[in-house]
Order: sequence, then C-alpha cells, then structure tokens
Amino acid sequence: MKKTEEMRAEYRREDLGKGVRGKHYAEFKKGSNLVLLTPELAKIFPTNEAVNAALNSLVGVARSATGQTRRTTRARTKA
Repeated sequence: MKKTEEMRAEYRREDLGKGVRGKHYAEFKKGSNLVLLTPELAKIFPTNEAVNAALNSLVGVARSATGQTRRTTRARTKA
C-alpha cells in the first residue's frame, strides 16, 4: 500500500469540522473499566446495576468464606 501525504478526494478537511483539544479529557481522568459480556450473560444481567449487584454479592460471599474483611485486604502503609 502506497502511503501519501494527501487526503483522498472524498475527504475534505472543511467537512470534518473544527477539532476540540481535550474534549474527552475529563471523562478519561474519571477512569473506566469496560467489560464485554457474553450474549448469555447479557440476557441475565441487562444493566450495569444488575452486574454490579451480582459482583458485590459474590465478593461478600467470597470474603465471608475466607474470613477476610475490607480492612484486612488493604495494603498497610507506614506512618
């Protein structure tokens, strides 16, 4: 494939509009963790709230089974 410095004729710069620097920066700084569910799980958990509730419940069960609490799972910091 030959690389050229020009845009193809069907793309015109004026059609693209003016770019905005940092348009999505604030959202990016908030952080995100995108997870794709299989179609079967998406039917069972149709919303992010349903997924979060199920995962929180699972974490509670796992902690009670291992005897860990939120306090014991934190990394210790030197004062």
